Amino acid sequence: MIELGKKQTLYIDHKTGFGVYLCEKELLGKRAECILLPGKQVPDGVGKGDPVEVFVYRDSDDRLIATVHIPALSLGELAVLEVAEVNKVGAFLRWGLEKDLLLPYSEQTVKVKPGEKYLVGLYIDKSDRLCATMKIYDFLRTDSPYKAEDDVNGIVYGKNTKYGVFVAVDHRYNAMIPQKEVTHNFRIGYHVEARVLGVRDDGKMNLSLRAKGYVQMDIDSKVIMDKLNEHDCFLPYHDKSHPDEIREEFGMSKNEFKRAIGRLYKNRQISISSKGIEKV
Repeated sequence: MIELGKKQTLYIDHKTGFGVYLCEKELLGKRAECILLPGKQVPDGVGKGDPVEVFVYRDSDDRLIATVHIPALSLGELAVLEVAEVNKVGAFLRWGLEKDLLLPYSEQTVKVKPGEKYLVGLYIDKSDRLCATMKIYDFLRTDSPYKAEDDVNGIVYGKNTKYGVFVAVDHRYNAMIPQKEVTHNFRIGYHVEARVLGVRDDGKMNLSLRAKGYVQMDIDSKVIMDKLNEHDCFLPYHDKSHPDEIREEFGMSKNEFKRAIGRLYKNRQISISSKGIEKV
């Protein structure tokens, strides 16, 4: 069966003045379920019965058509695509074919902008057309090869202030940065480099943007000292400051802040008072 939205090998059934018609091998000569491959895309030297690797989609008149140009995205897969334009129908994404791919408004999780890139999946809508979606949870796998302490790369595809930030690792595997580990206001489409905290029983990964404890304390201590140098050696923060204020100012949790200033105090690099911390 010829499959919409997939790369597949079909065979030349017959030629016409405007291209060749392709079908499955077992249907050769029956002229049944054939689709057109336009003449300008027909490989040199091929003839009746020869195989051609093509992608099947719908043209501007909604007719099934084949192309030898394989797009960046196939059915059931994920890819990062750029927005070409936005109009009253939705957004149109560049994916390597003459006809851009529709991302309907109903399938957008944030308001997309021309020139920006987003992680999307490909599906067939109720009208039997190929469309993109930003609702990719069901596209993601839970059989990653990663384990605790591995470094990974991913892209943010969702957020929930109660649970955390959802990440597609390698554009393929389901992961989350728990809310307590969230140190930035991540936007959808943001690329992250993270460390695997652990793999849950359901196969989903928990991530952290922080380095291992002993390394992170060095990083946090330097952040604090740099900010002290930028603000005349004094900052109005201490171990009683509100966690949200600390996170906003330093990009770290209150516990991480307390550990860092504790080290700096022990090393006699700062003094701590009820008013804040001061470089000595």
